[in-house]
Amino acid sequence: MVLVLIDRKTAKGEHMQSTPIATDPDAAITEGQAAEFLGISVRTLQAWRVRGGGPRYCKIGRAVRYQRRALLSFQQEHTVSSTTEADTRGVGQ
Repeated sequence: MVLVLIDRKTAKGEHMQSTPIATDPDAAITEGQAAEFLGISVRTLQAWRVRGGGPRYCKIGRAVRYQRRALLSFQQEHTVSSTTEADTRGVGQ
């Protein structure tokens, strides 16, 4: 399995600590890794699981896992070229 480090910066431009994210599209990653991959908070992912609208996930017992493939698909579905297109498609709502 190949791992990739995601480089993120805070609003102040400081580097955040990164965790390795598997590049295997079928790899099961934690909600923390999924949140980091998408650049959102874990709480946002948790809220999406309750309300719907977030990426597909797998629940095994109490453990929640995301496939990298599902995160990439979610990103692609929410990719737009303008704010007008985002408003028309309801992206981000």
